[in-house]
Amino acid sequence: MVSRRNVMKAGATAGAAALVTTTAAAAAHGSTPPATPAHGTHTGHGATAHVAAAAAPFSVRMPIPPVQQPIASVANTDFYLLSTRKAQAEILPGTRTDVLTYNGLFPGPTFRVRTGRLAVIAHTNHLDMPTAVHVHGGHTPSSSDGFPTDVLEPGKSRIYSYPNKQRAATLWYHDHAHHMEAEHVFRGLAGFFLIDDPDQAELRLPSGNYDIPIMLRDARFADDASLVFEHDDFQFRNTILANGKPQPYFQVAARKYRLRFVNASNLRTFTLRLGNDVEVAQIASDGGLLAGPTPIRSWSLTPGERIEIVVDFGAFPIGSQVFLDDVEAGPVLRFDVNRAAADSSRVPDRLSTIPTLPAATKERAFTLNLNPSTGQFLINGKTFDADRVDTEIKRNTTEVWTVTNGDTLFGIPHNFHPHLVQFRVLSRNGQPPAPGEAGMKDTIAVGPGETVRLQATFGPYLGRYVYHCHMIDHSASGMMAQMKIVP
Repeated sequence: MVSRRNVMKAGATAGAAALVTTTAAAAAHGSTPPATPAHGTHTGHGATAHVAAAAAPFSVRMPIPPVQQPIASVANTDFYLLSTRKAQAEILPGTRTDVLTYNGLFPGPTFRVRTGRLAVIAHTNHLDMPTAVHVHGGHTPSSSDGFPTDVLEPGKSRIYSYPNKQRAATLWYHDHAHHMEAEHVFRGLAGFFLIDDPDQAELRLPSGNYDIPIMLRDARFADDASLVFEHDDFQFRNTILANGKPQPYFQVAARKYRLRFVNASNLRTFTLRLGNDVEVAQIASDGGLLAGPTPIRSWSLTPGERIEIVVDFGAFPIGSQVFLDDVEAGPVLRFDVNRAAADSSRVPDRLSTIPTLPAATKERAFTLNLNPSTGQFLINGKTFDADRVDTEIKRNTTEVWTVTNGDTLFGIPHNFHPHLVQFRVLSRNGQPPAPGEAGMKDTIAVGPGETVRLQATFGPYLGRYVYHCHMIDHSASGMMAQMKIVP
């Protein structure tokens, strides 16, 4: 297992767009929540354990982030409002914590969209600093992808368009403003972006109230319950949150559930298991459904990765308490089986057809490593420069990328995430990918000394995008590069 603890030990119509822009401008004149402390302030390393101990385990219910509703729908387009603002949230019971939010929520609201249906989001920035929203895993025009320097300034509004012309999948959105992304995500700028495909209804997977998104992350708190951000602080972010709550419980019926996990941590890798190594069915990874279900008893997620599993809580007597454990952090969530329920859902043997990619016309190699003399994280020996194009790719061509983690001296883990595309994993250290990595992916773990080979078709949009380590304290320190898709 890769562990940080091992380290150094297309657009809408003009009229519809005008409607959303006008509504967003009106929203910008609303009240502003209380301010957060200045970025970069923090207290001593001992604060986290003190506050975490004050919260009784499994004393609060895990909430489900509300689904954001469109303000209007025209033909094949839905229009939404989104604001970035400061707010306060009750994270540790009985306390209030200053956070950065989307629409005042921690985590942000869930966008639930349909494949092939355009989502137009008017985003207003109420913060006193720039922001750039990125839909992680989205096949998005470059103007709406959240390029790290294509920021939305304080007090301004802009339109983001998401065509959603891709497979149904569990995606998420988060801040991507360069040099600020790590702290902004740590302070709360993240939420689910779920793409549904009505054609999948015939599979009869658990749905509705039995389809549960779970955002896992870690955090560090001072004695006054304020969030403490310190760059590359992988040792002291020891409070684990599930949908924004520490060690919550969640009541379930004795039936099958579809659980969608995203690791929204800056640096932490989760290795999870349910109960006493209960077997569950993995049905999807980053890019949507696998070809068929894969039985697993544990699963690992590096930052940015997603997994979907189906758990049959009908295998437990009513009254059971079933714990979700992390191999390092211990129990992170408790499921309470408290009622019976009818269940017509199933997990079919065949889930989907994994897209076949064309033959590659070019191969490239990338090495991820730390420069110990400068403390900068690098790709192919270079730190990120928004004015430099590192990789130029012809639109709709297929390439094979070989990605190697060169940080063997200190054993630093990395992972790898290119924007715009999903990829197929061809091999890991010369071996075929494990079943859980055999579907479509957009983020992949690359442990110290490991090499992965990835195949992707780059398109259909032109413009500039980035690829980077999604241990975002690393990308904020330079482990990011720019690719340009050209005609």
